[in-house]
Amino acid sequence: MADSLFALADLLKINDTSLAPIDVTDLRNEAPLMSALRYVPATHGTLHNYTKETGAPTVGFRAINAGIFLSKSTDTEVSVTLKVLEFSSQIDKAQADAYVRGGPTALVAREASRHLRAAMFAYEQQLLNGVIEGDSAGFQGLADVLTHSVSTVVDATGTTANTGSSVYALRIGESDVVGVLGNNGVFTLGETTIIKALDGSSKQYPAYYTPGSGHVGLQIGSAYSAGRICNLTADSGKGLTDTLIAQLLSTFPASRQPNLLVMNRRSIYQLQKSRTATNSTGAPAPFPTEAFGIPILQTDAISNTEALISGT
Repeated sequence: MADSLFALADLLKINDTSLAPIDVTDLRNEAPLMSALRYVPATHGTLHNYTKETGAPTVGFRAINAGIFLSKSTDTEVSVTLKVLEFSSQIDKAQADAYVRGGPTALVAREASRHLRAAMFAYEQQLLNGVIEGDSAGFQGLADVLTHSVSTVVDATGTTANTGSSVYALRIGESDVVGVLGNNGVFTLGETTIIKALDGSSKQYPAYYTPGSGHVGLQIGSAYSAGRICNLTADSGKGLTDTLIAQLLSTFPASRQPNLLVMNRRSIYQLQKSRTATNSTGAPAPFPTEAFGIPILQTDAISNTEALISGT
């Protein structure tokens, strides 16, 4: 795929001084989960390693003058490989210098901020969808780990292809689900410089270049840090309900319940519709903001066209 750079036609659109000076978008690329998430620096540059307890020691009661066999606890090392998320931007210097709404600095900042916003949405998409429904060059996400055989996965049993969706239950915290930033947590836009850019014929022209990249990943601390309802579809009776959420929550330990439910607008609508149907007053239920005391976060990073998950 070739570069798709800021063109003259783009400048003509935004350089019209008769236009209102507002920033309007048709894109659904906000990243609310990224705002709710916590972040930690990677332990080894572009690798993040930690240990988790996977075996308990032997303990028990004993009679006087009788002993028990002693054993140790068991730890397993987990390694998370971070991936590079690139969001650099470039604008022809002549075009930027011709921008009448604040000059080149304003146009460069405008474009760079949009690249950063798109990068945060890409991070959120990858965190949820992983390499299965997300970018195959990215890091492993929740969809990669929470497969059908995992104990914290509940199957809604929808069957219509290309209408699948998921709901995730997350326990956000330092020992559970956190975003991981590599190279001492560096994830920023760099300083804008003037470079010698090359066109498709390797001819040079001056351009403003703003570097932006960072190594990013996801830590899912333990087997009970995240759960999923999969195969939610448009089939009748196969949408999200409180019963499914309750079933999902029942798979977590009593003392380590999730603190956030993440879903898209269709799942929220399905949940609202199911509550309306069981409402004794007959009045429509309000749009859900929580379930069983756990806040609901809605995101457009979860699609309604996921592949159905099969398994036993």
